[in-house]
Amino acid sequence: MSPRKIAFQGELGANGHEACLAAFPEAEPVPCATFEEAFAAVKTGRCELGMIPVENSTAGRVADVHHLLPSSGLRIIGERFKPIHFQLISAKGAKLEDIRTAMSMPIALGQCRKTIRRLKLKTEATGDTAGAAKLLSEHPDPSKAAISPALAAEIYGLEILLRDIEDEHHNTTRFLIMTADPNPPPPPFTEPCITSFVFRVRNLPAALYKALGGFATNGVNMTKLESYMENGAWTATFFYSEVDGRPEDRGLALAFEELRFFSEKFEILGVYPADPFRTRG
Repeated sequence: MSPRKIAFQGELGANGHEACLAAFPEAEPVPCATFEEAFAAVKTGRCELGMIPVENSTAGRVADVHHLLPSSGLRIIGERFKPIHFQLISAKGAKLEDIRTAMSMPIALGQCRKTIRRLKLKTEATGDTAGAAKLLSEHPDPSKAAISPALAAEIYGLEILLRDIEDEHHNTTRFLIMTADPNPPPPPFTEPCITSFVFRVRNLPAALYKALGGFATNGVNMTKLESYMENGAWTATFFYSEVDGRPEDRGLALAFEELRFFSEKFEILGVYPADPFRTRG
């Protein structure tokens, strides 16, 4: 029986690739050039699962994903927090003192500013971190280095000049695990859970305040609330939110009932176990 496939955005060796291997070592990671392609790979059945980053502890949310999630037709069945470590890698034989340019995606370059500044390097933006390593392997240049995960150095036959060069060593990315199954099995009742949902409140004064009141009065812990525009309509603001618990919990059920009353649209995107990483000190 062939292993199931899991889609991620980026080239082989990217952080998404490492996240796939850590969460599903038996699965076959499938690289996708864009987030849209990763979602489509799951939706069309080419891959059974998707590993999608939604936020980083240093850089904040992954904006494109929040626009794609509600319209993707996919369901969230899990989350994984992955500590992010970047290496300065070069073509074989290159020396640190000869490096003049660091290549990587803009977010990664921003997360390694101190090292880049200390080494007085110029920067060159690429589509993703592993893509920078792949480019360097195809066009070796002793004056250039890629800022990429260690896995990329291994895959593309490059050398690590400096390890763990990220500015913040608590740098962590949160990934969501997605499926095209419209009714995935519920998580075990023995595990604490997260419920993710989107909603759009009526265009009325204090509608958001009233819609959220039920979470406070029913003791529901809301861990995330983010707004974004839909189709450029200034009066149709969508909200993406996450809360502790399951929809069938009495407090959350009552809060959702109140939210629905003040909302034009409401949709649950997933109910899934909370990653134990959340409770680490």
